[in-house]
Amino acid sequence: MFKVRLSVLGMLMTSAILFLSCNPEEEQVPVVVEDVVKKAIFDSMKEWYYWEGELPQTLDVTKFASNQAVLDELMFKPLDRWSYLTTKAEFDAAFTGQASGAHGFSFAFDKDEKLFVAFVFDEGPAGKDGWKRGWQIVEINNKPISDYKTSTGSYSFNLGANQVGVTNTFKFKLPDGTETTRTIQKGAFQTNSVLYKNVYEVGAKKVGHWVYQSFKATAGLSPTRSQEVEDLFNYFIAEGINELIIDLRYNGGGSVAVTEQILNYIAPALVNGRVMYTNKHNGNKFSNNRTVNFSKKGNLNLDRVIFITSRGSASASELLVNCLEPYMDLVLIGDNTYGKPVGSFPLSSFNRNLSSNNVELVPITFAIANSEGRAEYFDGFPVNFAVGDDPAKNWDDKEEKRLKAALEFIESGAVNARMRDTSFKPKWEMIDAFEGLMKEFPMY
Repeated sequence: MFKVRLSVLGMLMTSAILFLSCNPEEEQVPVVVEDVVKKAIFDSMKEWYYWEGELPQTLDVTKFASNQAVLDELMFKPLDRWSYLTTKAEFDAAFTGQASGAHGFSFAFDKDEKLFVAFVFDEGPAGKDGWKRGWQIVEINNKPISDYKTSTGSYSFNLGANQVGVTNTFKFKLPDGTETTRTIQKGAFQTNSVLYKNVYEVGAKKVGHWVYQSFKATAGLSPTRSQEVEDLFNYFIAEGINELIIDLRYNGGGSVAVTEQILNYIAPALVNGRVMYTNKHNGNKFSNNRTVNFSKKGNLNLDRVIFITSRGSASASELLVNCLEPYMDLVLIGDNTYGKPVGSFPLSSFNRNLSSNNVELVPITFAIANSEGRAEYFDGFPVNFAVGDDPAKNWDDKEEKRLKAALEFIESGAVNARMRDTSFKPKWEMIDAFEGLMKEFPMY
């Protein structure tokens, strides 16, 4: 889920050997670096893993073919879907939005199983090529979308290695009915987390509308925070909004520090100094448990927040909802969230063998509870109004079903039953296509 404001693929070091003795008269005992790293993974998990009590007391790491195999063996499968390995550089880049080897867009299916561009990053190759949400994808690399369907009814899109320069060809049907074919390369670029913002007048109310893709910090800012978030709330404050719609439907999570930043802007002034959340580590790390209080920023005075959510809303997205729930009226529209009430942070800085071998271990290390002690939502947060995704329409289209439902609720206090009849469960979502680090920040 949430990463504790820090910044992983284990890079195997084959063939290299460490010699534990520096005395030439003593027998030199070779230790394969692979096994040193595997043992470091086990030792670090025994020290930090949230479900440490479920781990074996000992583990013969030589029986495992890879670092990933060790981690797979240790993960508490009934609840842990998130622990992973990467490198420090990849972790830090992801949490500050620095993408490499990607086209910079996302897919989504509508209720008729037509595939659309769901969102596009401004500076990515797709954004530079003019792609928009609402473009229907009819072919990828000269194959119809149906060819990518699996025997289970899901989909598997293989768009090549995550390397700069890899090309793919896409055929689109545009909203005006015309078709276009585009071939683009994967590139390196800075992603934007704020996909869209606007202010609408609904009766006497001024409604802020914010589409947020991930809780990413701005590189170089201290303390850790997002300049995009600051600019966004300055815009809403200047516009004098008194209602807020936050669209998290494609937001898989990110930085806890940025989540705190957002919470401090949204929360009403009367909660200043009160508990935002409390985190809990395993018994070995009880001294690391801490409580974070609200520190109000800006002068927004909101009574409630309307969230647009889906099964792709996870981690920090759910933390945002959980921390506000005791203090504000919340309305969730769309689909139930993913269900990730636990968090992690990278452990290489605590283990020399991980660090020196460029392996970043990011296991689940803590749970987060709101001020009322709620910390168990592995099934996600249920919506108040189930409304289907509508990727055929761009963010600025007020007829887009979930946005329309949110505006309708603000105006009338209800959502039309016909709107709720649009609800459906997609057979495939972006969060299904990725594992590890990229499950939190899915894109192609």
